[in-house]
Amino acid sequence: MRDVYFLSCAVLLCGVSGRVVNSTGSPQLQQRSGSGSTPVMKPDSSPGVRRARRKRFITQRDMVAILDYHNQVRASVFPPAANMEYMVWDNNLARTAEAWAATCVWAHGPAYLLQFYGQNLSVRTGGYQSILQLLKPWYDEVNDYVFPYPRLCNPSCPLLCYGPMCTHYTQMVWASTSRVGCAVQTCYNMFVWGVLWTEATFLVCNYSPKGNWIGEAPYRVGVPCSACPSSYGGACSNNMCFPPVQSNYMYWFK
Repeated sequence: MRDVYFLSCAVLLCGVSGRVVNSTGSPQLQQRSGSGSTPVMKPDSSPGVRRARRKRFITQRDMVAILDYHNQVRASVFPPAANMEYMVWDNNLARTAEAWAATCVWAHGPAYLLQFYGQNLSVRTGGYQSILQLLKPWYDEVNDYVFPYPRLCNPSCPLLCYGPMCTHYTQMVWASTSRVGCAVQTCYNMFVWGVLWTEATFLVCNYSPKGNWIGEAPYRVGVPCSACPSSYGGACSNNMCFPPVQSNYMYWFK
């Protein structure tokens, strides 16, 4: 049986842990600055890379699995969150994720859009049976996380870090990050830290509003739903501030 390798990449921190490796070429943490809406990026047509294209940037099955997994993780944080918002699907974010995934470049990007949203990346050799195979390494960082702040490591990654990183996990559970959009791309002859992978599955997830802000905890500790934004009108479901029904993920497939 051939070895299957997994790599994850989140904006902000970097680290190495067993066979799950996290890296970034970005600054460690983000300073608060002016906010803006997430712009739409047109797909890049990088030459010389053979790709398997799909009619939709992600299947409905994978989309539902991604959303359900994020919300399961968000609902079960410890210590409990008072202001955790239910996460919904955002087609605009999914389109920008598709455009970046189509480049088959193992790095965060595009740089000009990262000011608007957070981003988690994952890649594995060959195909996949379940999209959760690419998501679970992000959640597994909880084993190295101590609330409220992620542990820091050397930003000169990919390979020389002094401790574990947790920013994939903290982006997943950032309370105000209420929208996600992802894309899956099959990449051929993809370079991952200088090593050529003949076939890889590349997952890009973009988040809005972005998380991982310097000096801020991912959520407020307290009784679930006791500190929800007023826009939710007091609605609470499964320990999360619950949005209007039309914002749920099934809305996007009507």
